[in-house]
Amino acid sequence: MSSNSGIQIPSRLPLLCTHDGVLLPGSTMRISVDTARNMQLVKSRLLKGTSLKSTIIGVIPNTRDPEHDSDELPSLHSIGTAGLAVQVVGSNWPKPHYTLLITGLCRFRMTKLLREKPFLVAEVEQLDKLEQYTEGDQADGELGELSQRFYQAAVQLVGMLDMSVPVVAKLRRLLDSLPKETLPDVLASMIRTSNKEKLQVLDAVDLEERFKKALPLLTRQIEGLKLLQKTRKLRPDDDKRVGQHLFLLCLTNTLLHISCSITQLKKMPESMPEYALTRNYLEMMVELPWSKSSKDCLDIRAARVLLDNDHYAMEKLKRRVLEYLAVRQLKSTLKGPILCFVGPPGVGKTSVGRSIARTLGREFHRIALGGVCDQSDIRGHRRTYVGSMPGRIINGLKTVGVNNPVFLLDEVDKLGKSLQGDPAAALLEVLDPEQNHSFTDHYLNVPFDLSQVLFIATANTTATIPPALLDRMEVLQVPGYTQEEKVEIAHRHLIPHQLEQHGLTPQQLQIPQDTTKDIISKYTREAGVRSLERKIGAICRAVAVKVAEGHKVSRAESPAEQHNTENKEEGSGITAPPEMPIVIDPIALKDILGPPVFEMEVSERLTLPGVAIGLAWTPMGGEIMFVEASRMEGEGQLTLTGQLGDVMKESAHLAISWLRSNAKTYLLTNGSADPLEGTDIHLHFPAGAVTKDGPSAGVTIVTCLASLLSGRLVRSDVAMTGEITLRGLVLPVGGIKDKVLAAHRASLKRVIIPKRNEKDLEEIPPHVRADLDFVFASTLDEVLNAAFDGGFPAAVSHPQVVSKL
Repeated sequence: MSSNSGIQIPSRLPLLCTHDGVLLPGSTMRISVDTARNMQLVKSRLLKGTSLKSTIIGVIPNTRDPEHDSDELPSLHSIGTAGLAVQVVGSNWPKPHYTLLITGLCRFRMTKLLREKPFLVAEVEQLDKLEQYTEGDQADGELGELSQRFYQAAVQLVGMLDMSVPVVAKLRRLLDSLPKETLPDVLASMIRTSNKEKLQVLDAVDLEERFKKALPLLTRQIEGLKLLQKTRKLRPDDDKRVGQHLFLLCLTNTLLHISCSITQLKKMPESMPEYALTRNYLEMMVELPWSKSSKDCLDIRAARVLLDNDHYAMEKLKRRVLEYLAVRQLKSTLKGPILCFVGPPGVGKTSVGRSIARTLGREFHRIALGGVCDQSDIRGHRRTYVGSMPGRIINGLKTVGVNNPVFLLDEVDKLGKSLQGDPAAALLEVLDPEQNHSFTDHYLNVPFDLSQVLFIATANTTATIPPALLDRMEVLQVPGYTQEEKVEIAHRHLIPHQLEQHGLTPQQLQIPQDTTKDIISKYTREAGVRSLERKIGAICRAVAVKVAEGHKVSRAESPAEQHNTENKEEGSGITAPPEMPIVIDPIALKDILGPPVFEMEVSERLTLPGVAIGLAWTPMGGEIMFVEASRMEGEGQLTLTGQLGDVMKESAHLAISWLRSNAKTYLLTNGSADPLEGTDIHLHFPAGAVTKDGPSAGVTIVTCLASLLSGRLVRSDVAMTGEITLRGLVLPVGGIKDKVLAAHRASLKRVIIPKRNEKDLEEIPPHVRADLDFVFASTLDEVLNAAFDGGFPAAVSHPQVVSKL
């Protein structure tokens, strides 16, 4: 038996382990019993017990949730509560278990574990006295002051509750009858606290420390009730108070909705499932930033510097962003516009959105829309459904905590559609400046003002964005980078970032600009710089191995010195003599990244007649595209391969018809009126796994077939794009900048584009225009004259229009 005076607990107690609650002295708690040890304890001690002491057990928290059937010893807390089991209820559904109603008596400390099976038994030391308090027991000093403050706070808390509820009335009577020393445990078990906070109260063996732990929890509950009481006191006609209140922002119907929900919650028993749903709903309403906003820090000069430091090139995009910020500075109530950055992957669309948030001093939140096919992801679920929750817009506002963040709607072109609705249609209200001031989420069921949110969307292409949604956004094209821009980006941003990520310094690894150019041209032909950064990361990893093996570095050496070093390892191009940094030269680059991926010259593909180079646009950027043709004996049939869409097939038939009708003019008859008489034509577009469509390959198909039928080679340094008509006209096409950059990456020298696309060359960097000869063609005659050396035979000579910009 314990040595404490007064009522005592046994010195040896069976232990009931709990992992989903903390029992405090003076409180009553229902505990579900379903683990093997706890089930055996109930059967052996509680169901067969005949004396009071046999029904006293130790309830001790388990800091780790165990497997129900595991024999592993649970991780026990050092302090527990001795409790009296006042009720035991058994059930077999859905599996055998007991439910215990236990009243806490006092704290104990476990001094020794005596037995593990069939249930836990431990030797314990009683920590709290269980003697009868008298009215003369009065604490003094700091403890007395703490107990008085706690009692006053408890009285204030009970006074804020509805006294018509029997439990509240009983608690009010207990406050006057219970000794003040027991109040921290009793109140901490009744108010809303986490298990971690209850454990802190349980561990406070010293009474003064216990008051200090429990008083902040009581104060927090009082403040929460004050906030709820404010919502009940407000009236719909009280415009000033409504405008000042957190919930409303001048929306009196929101106040009425919340007040009704609070009234319903008060009338519900806590055991009803609707109670938790309603409470969660009200907590969500409280946490939303109805009127909390961040202040814009607008400085156009600082914004320009920040954008230039974060992003190289992208001048048109940065200019438009600065225009938006300037107007925002002059007129703070600007509605819209919704900016949509469209461009290939890896060009910096998302990072520009993050820079805009930094420039404004606003919170930033990214919402990934790729693959979203349920409109509830945008509008939320109605609360009648199990597991309902708000949509991503409202959840994002709760996360950032302000009502004017920068929201980045990423990959808006990859929204899906399913039986659960069309999320793109749900975005219409979100992105419309004339409607989003009263956006209604299905879960909230009240309007929320989104007009202060700055929405920025990103996409790889506008082709898959619904027209109604696209109409609400201002599209800003973000094209790919030139080789020179990529080199600059690599040395300004990518290489320093990868060195930091891999724990290296510039004194340990050096990548010259010539090596960077080789990586760009031979390993990463892309519009963006994502693959380029991965290749630089691969180099850093290879060098990290050498540095980790003890390679010392201090100064740079030439590639020749590295290659001729005697202590260089077999087959490695990245080792260096001691006390020297590792410089990545062509030998080291090939050792690390392997043979070049894009080493084949374009001229090797054009060594036979019937091959021409076209320019194509893809969501990944511009690309060069080969068109091949062959002829064989047959009946004049045309075979098309290479996963071609209907529009491209039509372009092929147009090209055949135009050449057959102009065969005499271009000397393609070979003694027959029809050049295809007794001949089949096979037209193939390599990379057969990639679907291809669009009208811009028309001029390339004509040039390819003209080369095949005439037996002449197309110039190996020329690429072309343009739509054709049956009369031989060349019509304008889109994506000129991306296509020209693709030709420049492939080291081509001449580009044939439609005459009406001449204006699009203004967006191309000057150094790229200087490297290329542009032919502006309005008819197929001009295309053929520019595609073949010496022009193409024709009855009427057409001047070749060549412009070097």
